[in-house]
Amino acid sequence: EVQLVESGGGLVQAGGSLRLSCAASGFTFDDYAIGWFRQAPGKEREGVSCISRIDSSTYYADSVKGRFTISSDNAKNTVYLQMNSLKPEDTAVYYCAAESQPCGSSWYFNYFGSWGQGTQVTVSS
Repeated sequence: EVQLVESGGGLVQAGGSLRLSCAASGFTFDDYAIGWFRQAPGKEREGVSCISRIDSSTYYADSVKGRFTISSDNAKNTVYLQMNSLKPEDTAVYYCAAESQPCGSSWYFNYFGSWGQGTQVTVSS
């Protein structure tokens, strides 16, 4: 089983930046992809971004495209989500999750078997 730990959340002003980290253990990056999700109170979970080592593809929700960048450091078994130009509507708990297949164009419908505990991101106006 893959264990995931998110970090890097916090409170920032609108227009600011944060970098989230997802550290994986028991994780073979050649066999897994990592997705970032977020959930705000009263809202359904939303897929934010996904990265796959197998097909070297990255995917972004329209709401974050051009502002967020997903990347990986395979030596550290860590995936990052660089978030720039943050907006109040980005406020949510952010989770990373692992899957054993490439992300694909509909990656947010894939089965993610391992989830982190989440990290809070709050953007003030």
